[in-house]
Amino acid sequence: MKWSELSIHTTQEAVEPISHILHEAGASGVVIEDKADLLKERENVYGEIYQLDPNDYPNEGVIVKAYLSMNSFLGETVDGIKAAINHLHVYNIDLGKNNITISEVNEEDWATAWKKYYHPVKISERVTIVPTWEMYEPVHTDELIIELDPGMAFGTGTHPTTVLCIQALERYVQKNDFVIDVGTGSGVLSIATALLGASSVKALDLDPVAVESARINCKINKVQHVVEVSQNNLLEGLEGPVDVIVANILAEVIVRFVDQAHELIKTNGYFITSGIIHTKKAEVKDALLQAGFEVVETMVMEDWVAFVARKK
Repeated sequence: MKWSELSIHTTQEAVEPISHILHEAGASGVVIEDKADLLKERENVYGEIYQLDPNDYPNEGVIVKAYLSMNSFLGETVDGIKAAINHLHVYNIDLGKNNITISEVNEEDWATAWKKYYHPVKISERVTIVPTWEMYEPVHTDELIIELDPGMAFGTGTHPTTVLCIQALERYVQKNDFVIDVGTGSGVLSIATALLGASSVKALDLDPVAVESARINCKINKVQHVVEVSQNNLLEGLEGPVDVIVANILAEVIVRFVDQAHELIKTNGYFITSGIIHTKKAEVKDALLQAGFEVVETMVMEDWVAFVARKK
C-alpha cells in the first residue's frame, strides 16, 4: 500500500499541538526528529541510549512526520492540516520555519521502522516504560513496569512533559487516592497512577483514538479495574472531590479549566500540570495562583515546565 509522508519543519514548542492535529486528520503514525536528542546529556539513573544518525535530523528546529493514506481526499486533508497548523498562531505558538513537504513511501518502510528508536526507559525512581515488543527484566524489586504500545495515540511515555508528570505523581499520589487524568493519550499517566496505589482513576480524552489506545494499554498492564477510560471534554460534567488531577496538555488549554480543577480537588489535594513550554510558564503559574492554588513545586526538563499546585 502506498502512503504519503507529510514532513513539517517546526519548533519544539509546536510539536505536541501539531502532532494532535495530524492524529485528528487521520495520520497513521507520527515521527519526531529533534537534533537536541543527540546532544542532551542524560543522567545515568534515568539513562536512555539510542543509536541515531545525525544526518536524519535538521540543524535547526524539529521535523514532525506523519503518514496519510493516498486516496482521492488526500489533497483536501493536507489543506486542512496546513490551515489548522497556521491557526496555531492565534495561541502565540511559535511555528518556526513551518515548511511542509510531501513524499510517497511504501507501508513497510515506516509501519515498524520507528520502533527501533523506542526502547525501555527508566524515567523516575521507580517507573520504567517498556515497549510491548521488547523483553525487559526489572532491576529492582520495587520497580514499576509500564508496558506501552502507543499505537496511533500520542504518547510513548518518554517525552519530557510525561517524564515530569510521572516523577510528580510518584511523589504526591498516595495509596487509595482518587485521580483524574485529563488528556490521557496512550494512558501512560493513568497506568502509572494505578501502579502507584491509587484506588480509582478516571482517564479522559476527547480523541476516540486515544481512548481506545488507553483502554488497550490499561488491559496490557492489568489496571483496567482501577482505570476508567472515557471520551470527555476536559473536566466537563465531572464531580468531586478528588485527591489529584493531572493534565499533560497545552498551556493554553490548562488555563481554561484551572478554576474547575480547583472546585473538584479536595483541600490539600494536588493539581499536577505539564505540557508547558518555558515561554508559557508565567501564564500558567498566574492562572493557578488566581484560582486559589499554592504552587509547591516547579519542575523543569529541557524547555518544558511542570507545576505541582496544592489547594489551600
